[in-house]
Amino acid sequence: MTAASFAQAQQDIKSLDERPSNSTLLKLYALYKQGSAGDVSGERPGGFDFASAAKYDAWAALRGRATEQAQAEYVALVKKLLSE
Repeated sequence: MTAASFAQAQQDIKSLDERPSNSTLLKLYALYKQGSAGDVSGERPGGFDFASAAKYDAWAALRGRATEQAQAEYVALVKKLLSE
């Protein structure tokens, strides 16, 4: 897995015919953030910002996962979505 394949997957995901489910979108977001920025930082959004809180929680669930592993999982998920 290379940085180039991670970057290519980020472009490839834009060519999906159908929008993935919300749970799949959260997984893509979390893997992308873990693969590009590492462990989650900052405070969890609260109040009525449900979307941001869900994104934060999904990313936080990957805490400790290696950047390269998250990138590889992101690429694999994108490939799976494109083949469906």
